[in-house]
Amino acid sequence: MASNKNQGGKKGGGFGSMDPKRQREIASQGGRAAHESGHAHEFDSKEAREAGRKGGEAVSQDREHMSEIGRLGGEAARSGGPKSPQQGGRSGEQHGGNH
Repeated sequence: MASNKNQGGKKGGGFGSMDPKRQREIASQGGRAAHESGHAHEFDSKEAREAGRKGGEAVSQDREHMSEIGRLGGEAARSGGPKSPQQGGRSGEQHGGNH
């Protein structure tokens, strides 16, 4: 039986194993080339609206995620400013002050 190095738990090369910065550079080049050649898809407002609706439906199915959004909104309302997970509002973390 012949073995195929591309199956199973492969190690080493490939796009997925590259540095994320290099991946973005390559993807950016591909996007520019597609636009220059006229093959890139550009959304019209109707398509964009539909894509946003579908994305919203998909996200809202994740109850844990929606709970986190609500919790962060409540924290922001109490503190007078927005808080996002990137700004330290991750679930399970303790924030200063007495509860």
